[in-house]
Amino acid sequence: MKIDGTRRNDRATELVLAYYSAFNRSDWSAMLACLDEQVVHDLNQGPRETGRTQFEAFLQRMATCYREKLTDIVVMSSPDGQRAAAEYVVHGEYLADDSGLPKARGQKYQLPGGAFFEIRNGRIARVSNYYNLQEWLAQVDGGSTP
Repeated sequence: MKIDGTRRNDRATELVLAYYSAFNRSDWSAMLACLDEQVVHDLNQGPRETGRTQFEAFLQRMATCYREKLTDIVVMSSPDGQRAAAEYVVHGEYLADDSGLPKARGQKYQLPGGAFFEIRNGRIARVSNYYNLQEWLAQVDGGSTP
C-alpha cells in the first residue's frame, strides 16, 4: 500500500516512523516535535512521566548512558489513527552508569522491544515502552556481546 497521507491510520504510521527515524539519528529536537506538550511517557517497568520537558530530560539521560539504534521497525495503527503500536529490535551499548542499574563498561546488547502510542491532533500524546528488563540485565551483567 502506498501511504499518501490522506488516511488517518497512514498519518499515525508516518508520525511513529518519523519519531523513530529521529531517534535513530539522535535528533532529539525532531523527536520532541512529534510529541504533544503534555505527552504521557510510561517507562518500561518504571514510573509514568508527563510533559515534553520531562521527556526531554529522559532523552538527555538516555543519550548520556546509552547508544542505541532500532532496526526491523514495524508499525501498526488503528483505522481511526488514534492508536499505534510498534515492534523493533534494539541494538545498544551501555556507556555510563544509570541509577539503580549495573556498572557500565561499554557492554553491547540486543533485544526486542515495543511501544504503544496514543495520538491526538497529529502528535504523540502517550508512549508506553516495553522490553524484557531481565534479558537486558543478563546481557549487561554477563557482559556478553550479542
